[in-house]
Order: sequence, then C-alpha cells, then structure tokens
Amino acid sequence: MDVRIGVTQVARELAFEVDDAQREDLHGRVEAALSGATDVLWVTDRKGRDVAIPSAKIAYVELGTSEERRIGFGG
Repeated sequence: MDVRIGVTQVARELAFEVDDAQREDLHGRVEAALSGATDVLWVTDRKGRDVAIPSAKIAYVELGTSEERRIGFGG
C-alpha cells in the first residue's frame, strides 16, 4: 500500500510503501496521532525502515493501494 504524508513547512511529502496487512493498524495510529493521543507517528515501510513524524507537523495523510504506474502511450 502506498502512503503519502504531508508535513507542514516542508515542500516535499513523505512517500513510502507498507504491507497491505498494516492498513487497519496504520489507520488507527494515524487517527491517534491527529487527535493528539500520541506525539509521534511511527511507520515501518516494506524495507523495514522506521519513519517517525511529529504529530503536530502532519498536514495530511493519504493511504492508497499499491498499483503499477504507467508512463507513455502503452495499452
């Protein structure tokens, strides 16, 4: 699943992939971070790297499906 997180006062968004099985768990952790229940949102990507985002700096979170992106005129 693709995850994109916008951070306030930063031009680029954070983009990474997580396992599809983490969707519900990640959704709950994002809600907790945005409600102020936790100070830091921790996410582990498919490669095993941990990413920490301060909850107060999260502008938006987009949880999507992993899909192949095509470029060009192929069919």
